[in-house]
Amino acid sequence: MKRLEFHREREEDYLRLDFDGAFDTQAALESELEPFLQALEEHANGWMPDVVEGKRRRKYSRAAAWKSLEEERDENSTGLGLYRTKWPALDMSLSLWFPPLPTKLGITIKVKPISSFTDAECCRQFVEMVRSWASRYPVTHAVAHSIADSALAGSPRFGRDQQTSIRDGFDKIYEVSWLNIFGPKLVETVGRERMLSTPAWRVEELPNGSVLLVTWPTAADFASEEARLAQARAHVHLRPDLDLPTVLRNLRERSATLAPVEPRFHPDVAPLLSRVVDRVASHERQRKIAEFNAYQPPEPEEWLPADAALPSDVEDPKRALEIYSYLAELLVALLHTKVPSVFEETPESLTDVDYQFWHEEFPRVFERKNIDEHAVPAIGAYLGQVLVRNLGGQWIPRKKFSEAQVRVGNRVWLPFVRAWRYMRSCQSLLDFSLTQLYRVAERHRS
Repeated sequence: MKRLEFHREREEDYLRLDFDGAFDTQAALESELEPFLQALEEHANGWMPDVVEGKRRRKYSRAAAWKSLEEERDENSTGLGLYRTKWPALDMSLSLWFPPLPTKLGITIKVKPISSFTDAECCRQFVEMVRSWASRYPVTHAVAHSIADSALAGSPRFGRDQQTSIRDGFDKIYEVSWLNIFGPKLVETVGRERMLSTPAWRVEELPNGSVLLVTWPTAADFASEEARLAQARAHVHLRPDLDLPTVLRNLRERSATLAPVEPRFHPDVAPLLSRVVDRVASHERQRKIAEFNAYQPPEPEEWLPADAALPSDVEDPKRALEIYSYLAELLVALLHTKVPSVFEETPESLTDVDYQFWHEEFPRVFERKNIDEHAVPAIGAYLGQVLVRNLGGQWIPRKKFSEAQVRVGNRVWLPFVRAWRYMRSCQSLLDFSLTQLYRVAERHRS
């Protein structure tokens, strides 16, 4: 049974719930957690987990959940993971801590994409589920919101250093999210009467003294003008020291940052840049698309006119070609697990190689000596082989790798020189991509 790997899928905005509560450690664990699973099964409309994991992966059932918790149990804690095998993707966890540690029940839910919560009824069911949990398990704080917008808000530190944020937690109203559960202590800090009079879509006092507050009927359109106005009004009501125009302006700026930008990348590097932006954090992606729309890669300089080509100066051309082939195979050996297409020596495999080196931050992570002595020759040879295989190129071997050429049409290309420039920095992986050089060589082959 293969589940979706939440964080290996395309980076995009998702709804995240963080729920910090408590439970009765004296009660039998199954009876204490029965309400948790009951509410999940009743209200997980469209995103119900079908996989449960402890030490092993099993099809979801209550029996499988109890087994997973039993497998993971140690002296102080236990937990399980809940996932899906099809979209929308789910990454959900339940964590329990027992004495002598502070007793805690923690629930995290991530559902991707956030557009799964466009429907009002789906969102209402989600709210009812969280309400049920908060009524059963005493809550310190719970929040559900767009992960992209939360990142722009500075959550969870909100400008504090790490130690302070861990020590103090959500000790005052730093932010009002789409769904909020304020525990009794925070309610009393704000004032129960003020809390219950908050202008919002739903405000409800729960039996244990917590307060449920939902700003807007649907989670997915949090960035709309109407939802932002509701969010701002709730925030300034709970924080009288804030003023509405300032809070609303900041929220609108966040909405503008997240507003979709149409990609218009330079065609020679569009395949690569499209891959790159897919892995940029969702709250930064639109800015990165705008940046790449304005980006113009330097025109390749690693070539000579065919009539200026350096003649071969090697005694055994066949042996030289075998060396280039061997070096190219070293790159295949290095990348084949993560980049299976590298076996194929195609234009598409060049883009896959470009992306993998960028994703790994290869020029920054690995030692410069090893890069120059081993990676650069392998990359240059591989690039040359792709030119030969796909564009009808012809090697002109030279004793120095930096002088070796591949003739394509009326130009000769210097793949090892390109590889050296390519591996100078993470930015140079984009400025001197293998993808771009191939595209330019393709245009000039006749």
